Amino acid sequence: MNNAQLIAVLASIVLQASPLIIAVCGEILTERSGVVNLSLDGTMLMAAMTGFVVGMLTNNVWAGFAVGALVGAIFASIVAFGSIRLNQSQVAIGFVLTLLGDDLSAFLGQNYTRMKGVTVPHYGIPILKDIPVIGPIFFNQDIVVYFAMFLIVGTWWWLNKTQPGLKLRGSGERPTAAFARGVDVNRLRYVYTILGGALVGIAGAAYSLDVKIGWSDGHIRGMGWIALAIVIFGGWSPIRGAFGALLFGATKALATILQRAFPEVSVVAFNSIPWLLMILVLLAVGSDYTERGIKAMPKSWQQPLRRVLRVSPPMALGTPFKEG
Repeated sequence: MNNAQLIAVLASIVLQASPLIIAVCGEILTERSGVVNLSLDGTMLMAAMTGFVVGMLTNNVWAGFAVGALVGAIFASIVAFGSIRLNQSQVAIGFVLTLLGDDLSAFLGQNYTRMKGVTVPHYGIPILKDIPVIGPIFFNQDIVVYFAMFLIVGTWWWLNKTQPGLKLRGSGERPTAAFARGVDVNRLRYVYTILGGALVGIAGAAYSLDVKIGWSDGHIRGMGWIALAIVIFGGWSPIRGAFGALLFGATKALATILQRAFPEVSVVAFNSIPWLLMILVLLAVGSDYTERGIKAMPKSWQQPLRRVLRVSPPMALGTPFKEG
């Protein structure tokens, strides 16, 4: 593999990871508010289908993204209303919506499979795209990649450097204390659950309009679960979550390269590599053996390693909040 081919592979990994980064940032906003939205897989499938169909029928890719965001917001609204207003299980609601989105996307999209649709226009950023190595990988892409890069920085800044971000984190960590300080916890949870759902919908549409152009039954099945796993792996941090998405994209690229190098080996074996890696990472993050391994390290290494390998969710994640 020469330099040009390597750069092309790395640019492809960034493109492949971008919708996943968007979904991860959306779910981080939702979960940092204290709500678990498990409907990501069904949401992304429905958004991918509707986004592709609307984009194709209107010949407008942005209409496809808008509909994808709307679908994501609707699914998230159901999660928010059911869990906050009706006080029902967030896990149960999300799981049912995942099944619904999967079946509904297959049923409604059956007449639009393997059709040619609109695509996201490519736009290289002047000057930046000419930077050696980095330019072709990050700045000679399309709007989906640039939006994902913006979200990484924007979400981190919002969570850690703004007053609204502090209120958001308070509603997910200590909602009672936040409420005592005048924060409308349930209102914030509504807002960030719906906003996060809209971003997940955009991510779903990005697959069918940009990364895996077109629609077919189960087009991106499983990517929502991967996004949820990356949120945990990333410790509810957008920057770490982005690294997780890129790692997943890199393993998929590696699986493709290995498949070409060893054609006699079953495709299933190579396609399972990214999923196995995510399972191993999640086990490592939550395992007591990881803590034992950290304690065996020099003391100066222990705290940095804990920050990287040991993560904990928002304290009130998945817990309903009752005012008064």
